[in-house]
Amino acid sequence: MKKNTLILIGFSIFTALLGNAQTTTFNQNNARDGEDVEYCHQVKRMQELMQNPAAVLSYQQDEIIRQHEAQHNQVPKGIVYKIPVVFHILHTNGIENISDENIIDQVAILNRDFRMLNADAATVHPDFAGMPSDVEIEFVLATKAPNGACFSGITRTVNALSYNGSDGNAQVTAITNGNDVFNGSWAGNKYLNIFVCGEIGGAAGYTTNPSNFSGTSMTNGIWILYNYVGSLAPSSVFTSRSLTHEVGHWLNLEHVWGSTNSPGCDGTATSSSDPCWNTNSWFGPIGPVDNCDYDDGVTDTPECRGVTSCSINSNSCNGDDAYWGSAMRDNVENYMDYSYCSKMYTQGQVDRMRAAITSSVGGRNNIWTPSNLNFTGTSAPAFLCKAEFAADKTTICAGDQIQFSDNSYNAVTGWTWSFPSGTPSSSNSQNPVVTYSTPGIYQVTLTATDGTNTDAEVKTQYIKVYESSSTIPFFDGFESYTSFVNINNWETSNLNNNNTFVIDNTISHSGMKCAKLTNFGQTGTNLDELIAYPVDLSGVTAGTGGVTLSFRYAYRKRLSTDSECLKVFVTSNCGDTWVQRKTICGSLLSSTAVSTSWAPSSASDWTTIHMTNVTSEYWVDNFNYKFRFDGANGNNIYLDDINIYSGGPSDVIVVNVAELDEIDGLSLYPNPAENEVNLQFIVKDAKTVQVQIQDVTGKIVQYHNVNAAIGANLVVMDTQALSSGVYFVAIKSGESQKVMQFVVK
Repeated sequence: MKKNTLILIGFSIFTALLGNAQTTTFNQNNARDGEDVEYCHQVKRMQELMQNPAAVLSYQQDEIIRQHEAQHNQVPKGIVYKIPVVFHILHTNGIENISDENIIDQVAILNRDFRMLNADAATVHPDFAGMPSDVEIEFVLATKAPNGACFSGITRTVNALSYNGSDGNAQVTAITNGNDVFNGSWAGNKYLNIFVCGEIGGAAGYTTNPSNFSGTSMTNGIWILYNYVGSLAPSSVFTSRSLTHEVGHWLNLEHVWGSTNSPGCDGTATSSSDPCWNTNSWFGPIGPVDNCDYDDGVTDTPECRGVTSCSINSNSCNGDDAYWGSAMRDNVENYMDYSYCSKMYTQGQVDRMRAAITSSVGGRNNIWTPSNLNFTGTSAPAFLCKAEFAADKTTICAGDQIQFSDNSYNAVTGWTWSFPSGTPSSSNSQNPVVTYSTPGIYQVTLTATDGTNTDAEVKTQYIKVYESSSTIPFFDGFESYTSFVNINNWETSNLNNNNTFVIDNTISHSGMKCAKLTNFGQTGTNLDELIAYPVDLSGVTAGTGGVTLSFRYAYRKRLSTDSECLKVFVTSNCGDTWVQRKTICGSLLSSTAVSTSWAPSSASDWTTIHMTNVTSEYWVDNFNYKFRFDGANGNNIYLDDINIYSGGPSDVIVVNVAELDEIDGLSLYPNPAENEVNLQFIVKDAKTVQVQIQDVTGKIVQYHNVNAAIGANLVVMDTQALSSGVYFVAIKSGESQKVMQFVVK
């Protein structure tokens, strides 16, 4: 039913046009049952928007134009409109970086729902039998970027703003400047831009109604949470129709109950803090809101208050009973309600959407034109645009398998693979599995075809198969390398495609070289890894005192408030799974700030870390480890003297061992301890010290021989195997001993 049209106009406008300043206060009324995000933010911040007289005037004029065009340009059935779609994935290399398969599945769901090809349309409640309608609108992934570049219809951008949805415009700016296809604006009257993020201000999705206020802007699109895209994990069938709902808004539909973001409002609100209380006269009388007083501007959707579950027998309003000739239940199964059994659009909604897509308001009438379909690469049947592939891992131990995946776009019928030194060495499968048994660095080639067009993708030095594991004692001071490129000993991972770890031949703790990450001057959050090759720890036993992994680092903050982290990960299965074993952050990493690009100038600038928590599950023949630096606009970091040894001191880096009667700067933390305890101390000369953990009876329950370096040293000890209670740490050097007490939770 169509009532209170002026109020509808006001409520339907979206906050994206104000900069998308989203509230994170959770409104349970606006969430579907069982969910912890608000389903749709279509009208959030509307009161702020309506404080802008220019915006109010624009929307009033736009609605007049739209009503005129709807009355004089009737859209005949049988014409199917095609919409070019681009999914922009904003991520931090986590679960929110959803797969191409998720996107393809989502496009199929949109086409199924908008063409009424969903089987459940035949199972609507008998009161609505025969009412589900075909919108005759289809969605196609674009194949051309604004600069004409061929692409898959998907862009990916690494940026921490994925999880900061307080400003949707800032998220779009990050995509515009940093995506992997085209750095510029993707016009909203040429592409339906869908922004997939980790967090969008507390909502599952939101968009904007058609308006010349947004028009050609890239923000004339849809924001959606990553786990509400498609039906595949991390999404689900339960959340898979959220985009069907949001595209309905993008095509000028309201919620079936009308213009509020709180389904269920029944006029009983008692204060302005209640989501069902109107505080702006633009939307009607100030005071409690009853959704029965509003409507969606569509004649064949019964008046309702809205639901958040599949309340199929709901009949919340009776103001339209005369129109229907009897009491009419709510259309709970409508895509524009919040139920989880949505399965239909009515013909009235179809008419409203087809009027919107043929209207000049907001540029919707340009997006499906032949010239724009040609511009976006969606005017003809899909063809092979580019060969592309990926692997589930690119660094393995000899004898391991790699799963290759064809990512060619946008239509492929044949594949020819080449895997030098692999088994098989060639394949015609789409997604082959290959085993590599010989250490080395190898090229992979894929030639794809659609039957007419052919393209080849060659990735040189793509697969790295580790050499045989080194034995202990092991030492690496980076002296034998000129770079980390194309060597078997180390590899780097540069997740943000900026500065990465390199060999510095002017700075070191010992020798002439070290590993350096030029972190000073990098902006945003940066993740960089230095990954070692395997070491054989299979000969380590408890009787030898376990194993110690030690290394030296040098670092200064840039600002006193910096909180960057150096982390150490270990693996017992050649990198299939990594476990974090040490984290040093903020002032523990360094308490000193230097505002300029910093480099160590003396041995005292280096700290030595001794990790004794490489426990028995890692005493295997292909133990591996990596260093990860989590940067955030801070300063440079340096690594040197990687040392792994069992029991006694290393025979490589232990020099000038001397007796010392004093150990300074002794500290023990955390206390109480839960998973590990850290012992920090300072020595003036390099020496071997013994660290023991004793229980209250004096029994030694853990001991470690440590090669203490000049200056600050940190010993990390695993306490997970210790029972709760009081313990003592004794640090010994010759006849000297110091003891500290700590508690295990």
